[in-house]
Amino acid sequence: MIILKNFFRLLRIIPAMRRLADAKPFDEKKAYDYLRKVVRIMNRTGRIRTTVFGEEQLPKEGGYILYSNHQGKYDGYAIVSGHESSCSVVMDRKRSIFPFIREVIDLVKGKRMELDDVRQSLKIINEVADEVAGGRRFLIFPEGGYDKKKKNTLWEFKPGCFKASLKSRTPIVPVVIVDTYRAFDISYPGPVRTQVHFLEPIPYEDFKGMKTGEIAQMVHDRIQEKLNEIMD
Repeated sequence: MIILKNFFRLLRIIPAMRRLADAKPFDEKKAYDYLRKVVRIMNRTGRIRTTVFGEEQLPKEGGYILYSNHQGKYDGYAIVSGHESSCSVVMDRKRSIFPFIREVIDLVKGKRMELDDVRQSLKIINEVADEVAGGRRFLIFPEGGYDKKKKNTLWEFKPGCFKASLKSRTPIVPVVIVDTYRAFDISYPGPVRTQVHFLEPIPYEDFKGMKTGEIAQMVHDRIQEKLNEIMD
């Protein structure tokens, strides 16, 4: 429905995204602001309303990594709608090559990860760590995937992605998304109501001596606790 309603807009939007992504010098803020504009159009024409909580808790300066639960194709757009500062993303390469998604990843200079290639995945995590240490912000979904039956449940987190926070020595920001699976995975045209909750950041000092598995469990538990609170 969203594609049909925006078919002629997309004929302008996709080339505009391509131009911004390829611009030299690249203007990260301008590119990200354009993406947020596209998300607003998507939400309006798709009758999607995302309520955002906790924006005031986001670090005002420096780099950090957002770690969120994962429900479906709309998740990243929901978080972008509530995250004003420019932010990039780490995504499964196989999912990143589809039209429009490809342009989005290029627009935010995202990282494409080969989930079945340990060496390449480690290279991507190291690149993320270096860029976050330099002040960039990234979104990672540590569950590593989703399916249509998952909905508001939570899977185990993959510890490896938390190496980026350890290496960059930057805060972890847990993110809770609720009902985002409804946006693109339901058979009726809406309206759809979703939620994004930015939880209190975890400073590097609080996890610097921990193993990645322990960090993963800590962040998982904080997200699960908030999910339980919301769903009760």
